[in-house]
Amino acid sequence: MNTPVMARLLRSIGVCGKSVRTKQLCETSFNSHRCLSTSAVLQTDDNHKRSFGVKQIQFIKSIFDKSDFGPYEIQKESHSSQLSDKETVYEIQLHAVKPENMEEYLKQFSQFQELMHNKKTGAHLVGSFTVEIGDQDEAIHIWEYKGGYPVLNNATEIYRTDQDFINFRISRNKMLRHRKNQILLPFNFWPAPVPREGRNIYEMRSYTLKPGSMIEWSNCWRRGIEHRRNNNEPVAGFFTHIGEQNVVHHLWGYKDLQTRKETRAMAWSKPGWDECVAYTVPLIRHMESRILIPTPFSPVQ
Repeated sequence: MNTPVMARLLRSIGVCGKSVRTKQLCETSFNSHRCLSTSAVLQTDDNHKRSFGVKQIQFIKSIFDKSDFGPYEIQKESHSSQLSDKETVYEIQLHAVKPENMEEYLKQFSQFQELMHNKKTGAHLVGSFTVEIGDQDEAIHIWEYKGGYPVLNNATEIYRTDQDFINFRISRNKMLRHRKNQILLPFNFWPAPVPREGRNIYEMRSYTLKPGSMIEWSNCWRRGIEHRRNNNEPVAGFFTHIGEQNVVHHLWGYKDLQTRKETRAMAWSKPGWDECVAYTVPLIRHMESRILIPTPFSPVQ
């Protein structure tokens, strides 16, 4: 049993600190066999290799048999069922706008979101933003569908067939360089996105995780987010259900960049936040941070 297989077994247990600690113990033992140390000597004897393979299995078995988090269990349901109830789904739209068309694009999108409401599609615009720091000339819109996929299906049907929406798309598409969307589910331990007082900036941190690590990520963040609630930072947390897989979006709110700096520094002074970071960073394949400015018609300001 090689290290990646062992790691997947450990991650599936969903215990942050103990699973990582145990993983480190296993890797220490396994890496000595793989001779990652500069002073190690590669063993070439076939009998020794077979013997070591048996010892690996015994070592893994002893960990699960003797540890206080119990033996490995096969997951009986999908991670989406464990982390969200699917009664409300979200859609995030990312539009790359031609620079010369941004003002007209925002004007037309404001009219579009009013149409979505007036035609009773069931879609509710949660937040609408332009990117201040990140990919320039990008607009990001987050829609909420209370009632889940039946409401999303109804909104999609109206959007595809209504002549007003057809005319809107013809005009809008001429202003875009490219676009994409994702269907998201909300983490059940994050707050629901709601309007905020005054003017704010928002940071959207997007993480592409290693496949199979979503449960461990969630277990760690369920505790980690408690260190950030007192400062009113958390706005929303989602993971992709349709579209690019294993992607997580965290949305944070601040008065300005200086407040962001001070608030994030404060988090490191609280016991437990460093552990959340230490345990989740190894699960990340790619991450991106954007600073967002709400559009004039965005419900979240």
